[in-house]
Amino acid sequence: MTIARHYTMNAAENKADQLISVLGDLTRALGGIAGFEGAELIRDVDNPNRFVFIEKWASVEAHKAGGPHLPKSILSSMGEVMAGRPEGAYLEYLKIGG
Repeated sequence: MTIARHYTMNAAENKADQLISVLGDLTRALGGIAGFEGAELIRDVDNPNRFVFIEKWASVEAHKAGGPHLPKSILSSMGEVMAGRPEGAYLEYLKIGG
């Protein structure tokens, strides 16, 4: 069952493009971790500094096990271009309709 790790985050002033770039680096780094199934990035139309980043994982356990494999330089870069800490949650995909 695929789960989503959902993050809502804000770029620091004039750092939105840099945050997008760092999240691309993060996605590429995650690609080599067992259980990672992809990521999506969505930007708020009314607030271009606000983003939703969604990682798809095989399980919550796979996500938690992947953390130690991330390059610290990417996490440090994220901290430099974000305004505050991201808000995160685990979400499950549900089937609706037909």
